[in-house]
Amino acid sequence: MPNMEIHLFGQVGYLTTDPRNLESMLSTRFEGKLTNELSPVDWGLGSRRAGLFPLLGEGIFTQDGRPWKHSRELLRRQFVRLNFKDLSTFDRHVDDLMAGLSSEGVVDLHPAFFRFTLATTNALLFGERDSSLRDEDHVEFARSFDYASMISAIRLRLADFEWAYKPKSFRRACETVKKYAGHFVNEALKHQDSDDDQPKSESQALILDLYKELQDADLVRDQLVHVLIAGRDTTACLMSWTFFMLVRHPRVLERLKQEIQAILPTGERLARSQLQKLTYLRCILNEILRLYPQLPINVRFARKTTLLPVGGGPDGESPVLIRRGAGVGYSVYHMHRRKSLYGEDADEFRPERWE
Repeated sequence: MPNMEIHLFGQVGYLTTDPRNLESMLSTRFEGKLTNELSPVDWGLGSRRAGLFPLLGEGIFTQDGRPWKHSRELLRRQFVRLNFKDLSTFDRHVDDLMAGLSSEGVVDLHPAFFRFTLATTNALLFGERDSSLRDEDHVEFARSFDYASMISAIRLRLADFEWAYKPKSFRRACETVKKYAGHFVNEALKHQDSDDDQPKSESQALILDLYKELQDADLVRDQLVHVLIAGRDTTACLMSWTFFMLVRHPRVLERLKQEIQAILPTGERLARSQLQKLTYLRCILNEILRLYPQLPINVRFARKTTLLPVGGGPDGESPVLIRRGAGVGYSVYHMHRRKSLYGEDADEFRPERWE
């Protein structure tokens, strides 16, 4: 059943896996497409903003409606810039990843992937290590980032009671993360004020472009931390699930190996032009994201009385009235496994469905 109504402790809530309802909550009635400029959008984040704000500040994970849309467009332009970046940026970090893996016994790839994606996202955002920072500063940042992310996840689960769990160690960790990101923002702004008009690096160009739009160093810092947490967690989880499934499906692994060998001669470094030709790899990643989405379950809250497009009536095809303040949970995990959408083999790992 794609839509459900839940009564709990005198409150009414809803669950949905219907893509039409998700489109309404996450796009048409979340961005303000169907409202005028002065009218509030229908759906908001609820307590999620308060739970994440001490670490992230203002950005795509803590904003609703038009501010969220502005942040998304702002960062999208920066990602277009990064898409043309030379893949050699990753070489040293790939070498470090491989060197840290044992060739004997069982290897836990998950924490290694988290270290790898933190390092690569860090390099893309902030450039190579700044000589004005000590090695201890980088280590402390990584430790604080891990801890603050973990506590933020707990605070999210506490919902409206997030205020009950804000330990001093969490506040210190958030300060460390913001100080680290703020350092690079300040360095870029210092360079902007110097006689040299050209940024020292692509990372400084990214920071200065954000500052040109936002005109606030703290807001630029917050946007960088948002990208940092998004780039690390989502990529590390995708890599983990990909390897998890490949070793359990040798046929898929063998076909992927053949594709790589046909496009990339032995011993050569991968170029971006070659990466675009790995079509079966893209199918694999699409299938992994279908079965194991990065945010499997989430919720939105009605900021005003509104409608879900479907879910009501005898056949479930009529709109549903959602009163102001009500929460609607949605499960991308279950939606992606619906046989009505993906066929009878929806639970199976079959990358060929994307060809």
